[in-house]
Amino acid sequence: MRRSLVILVLAALATTLTLLAANASIGTWKYNAAKSKFSPGPPYKSRTVKVEAHGEGIRVTVEGVSGDGSKHGYTYTANFDEKDNAVTGSPMIDTVAYKKIDDNTFEGTSKKAGKVVSTVKIAVAKDGKTMTVTVKGKNAKGEATSDVIAYDRQ
Repeated sequence: MRRSLVILVLAALATTLTLLAANASIGTWKYNAAKSKFSPGPPYKSRTVKVEAHGEGIRVTVEGVSGDGSKHGYTYTANFDEKDNAVTGSPMIDTVAYKKIDDNTFEGTSKKAGKVVSTVKIAVAKDGKTMTVTVKGKNAKGEATSDVIAYDRQ
């Protein structure tokens, strides 16, 4: 019985480590203003992104302060199957959909009321220390946006 329990625990640990290794974005990320570019702006004042393994996908929690000083935060759970997943807490988007390119990169779309409002590419550096999020779309004013948002692993 004890041997079976040890084998079960080791198998669960190996599965967890495999899932984590297969998604380099797992972890907590802090916004790096000096390495980020916003067009048109303004840039965030602060932002933290927490990415957790969740089933075959991820659970993302975002908290921060926008350029105008207002607080923002939202969460979602998504698989890498290109299907829309609900976003909670964001006035700008209500779904996200992702596809995995490789262990360090995935791409996706964000929608509001069924209409694509932005495309995103998320890339984690091979050393795992930085993450770059490239977003193209439209802001609340309908202006075209092109942002490169840098994060450092915490």
